[in-house]
Amino acid sequence: METISLPKTNDRVALYAALTPQLRELLGEERDPIAAMANMAAALHQTFGWHWIGFYRVMGAELVLGPFQGPVACARIAHGRGVCGTAWAEERTLIVPDVDKFPGHIACSALSRSEIVVPCLDSDGRVAAVLDIDSERPDDFSVIDAHALEHLCEILQPLLG
Repeated sequence: METISLPKTNDRVALYAALTPQLRELLGEERDPIAAMANMAAALHQTFGWHWIGFYRVMGAELVLGPFQGPVACARIAHGRGVCGTAWAEERTLIVPDVDKFPGHIACSALSRSEIVVPCLDSDGRVAAVLDIDSERPDDFSVIDAHALEHLCEILQPLLG
């Protein structure tokens, strides 16, 4: 598979429904987690066009920048710091409608207005990475995104140890 085929709609449910099986096929034979994360970030960027989409990998006591689509980003984030570090510490998806109202938000880009961070679990159920997505629009993410992105992160689980 070299391209992602998407319906011409802004309906996120329809877009996720079209994207998910294609990502499963694209990543089905992949054995390298970095390659899988890179293609997932690219597919999400192609589908939704958000400002920044990428992964931070758990490396010891910090998150380290992994594959992404968008402008340059913060390379390292401490456990419990910012939205990514908090999602990791709390082991749950965080939806932030207005990043300026999130205590301790790390502003890698002044253009980011809202954010969603989804923990990606390894085969033992521990957080191995987080999927971080920033939008230039306030309040751009909902439970629809949370559930769909959590489901997409499950595709990576066998590759994360």
